[in-house]
Amino acid sequence: MIGSASVNRFAWAADDVDAWLEAIRAVQPLGGNHEAAMAAGRHLRLASAAAVPRLLAGMDGANPLAQNWLRGIIQSVVQRAESAGQPIPLDELEKFLQDTSHAPRARRFAFDLLAARDATAPDRLIPGWLDDPSLELRRDAVSAEAGRARGLLDGGQSAEGVRALRRAFQAARDVDQVKAIAESLRNAKEKADIARHMGFLMDWYLIGPFDNRDKRGFDVAYPPESEFDAAKTYPGKEGVETHWIRHATSDDFGVVDLNTALAKHKGAIAYAFTEFLSNEDRPVELRLGCINGNKIWLNGQLLTSNHVYHASTFVDQYTGHGKLLKGRNTILLKIAQNEQTEQWAQNWKFQLRACDSIGTAVLSQDRASEQAASTPRLPIR
Repeated sequence: MIGSASVNRFAWAADDVDAWLEAIRAVQPLGGNHEAAMAAGRHLRLASAAAVPRLLAGMDGANPLAQNWLRGIIQSVVQRAESAGQPIPLDELEKFLQDTSHAPRARRFAFDLLAARDATAPDRLIPGWLDDPSLELRRDAVSAEAGRARGLLDGGQSAEGVRALRRAFQAARDVDQVKAIAESLRNAKEKADIARHMGFLMDWYLIGPFDNRDKRGFDVAYPPESEFDAAKTYPGKEGVETHWIRHATSDDFGVVDLNTALAKHKGAIAYAFTEFLSNEDRPVELRLGCINGNKIWLNGQLLTSNHVYHASTFVDQYTGHGKLLKGRNTILLKIAQNEQTEQWAQNWKFQLRACDSIGTAVLSQDRASEQAASTPRLPIR
């Protein structure tokens, strides 16, 4: 326990470390649990340098605010230890860093501490992180491999340079790195399938427009929300019959422009439907970029709903967390356009990808080959 008497002593007691760490981990925004956390922090700052790996482990599973508190405490411990001439346990830091079960932010901080004190660490360690689950560490490895590839290409070693580019491309998860490395591959006359690499869904059935005047259609359950039948027609906006059409995008980032596919409409709702074949039950993230109001359903379950218009759009703007079932799965999107007349409010488009928690593509089984990825795959019903 953290009692007032022990708080006033500010003594380091190894047996109390877990309790003090839990006090830090319980900190919440707006002052929640701050008094107990501040008391625990005063004790933990008295730790020796040998305790740094244990303090780093306290970041595992902690909320971002608690991780920030622990980072500050660890920095204080390190600075105090070095001022007193105590050695920092670099071997233990490296062991902690290389253990992928630890929190990515904790591992990154461990690397920063290590690299500041061991000049050999970056060159020794970074190349091994191309498949690391920490996106920050992986990014460093991708950058290093892409740089190595450029050096090889500039030195006339084109075959090895291209192989290095492919390794970097395969490992890249951040959009800016994916784009840059794909451009380098294409400049080298090599293929780079960004859409497949990132898991963008390219083939859709589309239907619309349905009525969204005064934005009242966003929560109206039009027929596509309860059934999919490619042969059926439905009364759409202003009573005009509307039917499903097939549409395949060739955009690198899977962008579907509804103004082009369905014609330009304002105050309108469109639906997009596709199937996804999975070889197992597994979690999946459906990540949507969309400047319009939107909803995502997976197998009839609503994953996310965002009634926002023309604020911004970017890759992975909205994330729906769901579960793929072994076999056939259905994905349905609702994309709502409002009635703004400004030039900047005319876009009606979306992009959707399927991936895991760190952005690795999850591909439908009928997209398992390059050929399948480049041909329309939706069934005619």
